[in-house]
Amino acid sequence: MSLSIEEKAVSYGWKVLSTLLTQLGRHNLPLPLKGKFVNEPLARGSTVIYPSVEAMQKANIGFYNHETLYGAMGSPNQHQLEKAIALIEGGRDCQIVSSGLAACTVPLLSFLSSGDHCLIIDSIYGPTRRFADNIMKRFGVEISYYPADSSLEEIETFIQKNTKIIFTESPGSHSFEIQDIQGTAKIAHRHSAKLILDNTWGIGIFKPFEHGVDISVQALTKFANGHSDLVLGAITVNNNEDWHQLRNTAVALGEVAGSDVCWLTLRGLRTLAARLEKQSITSFNLALWCSKLPFVKRVLHPALPSCYGHEIWKRDFTGASSVFGIVFKENIKTEQLIQIINSLKIFSIGASWGGFESLVLLSDGEIKRNFKSRTLTGSAFRLHIGLEDKDDLIQDLKQAFEKILG
Repeated sequence: MSLSIEEKAVSYGWKVLSTLLTQLGRHNLPLPLKGKFVNEPLARGSTVIYPSVEAMQKANIGFYNHETLYGAMGSPNQHQLEKAIALIEGGRDCQIVSSGLAACTVPLLSFLSSGDHCLIIDSIYGPTRRFADNIMKRFGVEISYYPADSSLEEIETFIQKNTKIIFTESPGSHSFEIQDIQGTAKIAHRHSAKLILDNTWGIGIFKPFEHGVDISVQALTKFANGHSDLVLGAITVNNNEDWHQLRNTAVALGEVAGSDVCWLTLRGLRTLAARLEKQSITSFNLALWCSKLPFVKRVLHPALPSCYGHEIWKRDFTGASSVFGIVFKENIKTEQLIQIINSLKIFSIGASWGGFESLVLLSDGEIKRNFKSRTLTGSAFRLHIGLEDKDDLIQDLKQAFEKILG
């Protein structure tokens, strides 16, 4: 009997991400002469036809096993991607959804009811905050936030009797605080709540379920795809009960991803490990270079000892991503940062990250917080480091700094 990719990963001890990524999601059908294409074929479709009523009824039983009675329940490409992401995340099952934001919102709709309380980290992805404040509150869910630099003891003081979800992100969007996920999970479970983690920054370098996370969400738009040409999200869970509830909600909401974007994301996954390695090394070198500039107050890169939560990062992560922030000294004003950004020639101005191209995004005035940030203490911008040469990127920053700051 042939082994599944999951069974092979255990049997052969495939612990290295690069090896795993070349193998997963390749259950392709044989060609007439028993050969196989390397990549799965693209399967577009809406209607699924069956040879008999009995066959259709049997397929319906497989609803929770990534089977589909109709295209709105997913395609073979979507289901292959779901199994691949679940394996990368270390979870049991995954639901692919139409965007990274949908990956954040569908679990809230799945696991919260009117009268429940949801506690969210203050540094959460901005659109997630907007959905919680504008939609979940309207449905009778109580929403509150806790500071991103809270100790575990402080987080627990925000728990209420009706708290059902703690939603965190590590590191924080723009402010880059690393969270003690193990400790936060213990708090959530002690109060019979679930922990949701936005693990987009940590794909391939942080195993959420080994640290007690119940639901891990990913914007596959970013590093998983890696080519800035699609929008996609993933929600991964680790037990059967959560999977059934999540799958029911996603299908009821009509959350489905097109075959084309799933196929492209599977292709992007093949090079994820190589891109992560290259971009993380370049990112760290640029972070070190920036930290020595006289007008820089702080570089927000979790691999730097000066970054908030660095010791937790060393304990829990196996690497660093390509995204970090730069906070400038008080005498550098937002208007000057705008001029610097506008003077860059290689870095493009853009809100996403994870692609092959380097990006810059102004942090000033763009970030909503309920509490004063410990890390964003001056004018700041965020950098995503692509696949360009390190020295070319440094030279681009250098010429922009010199042009505006002298």
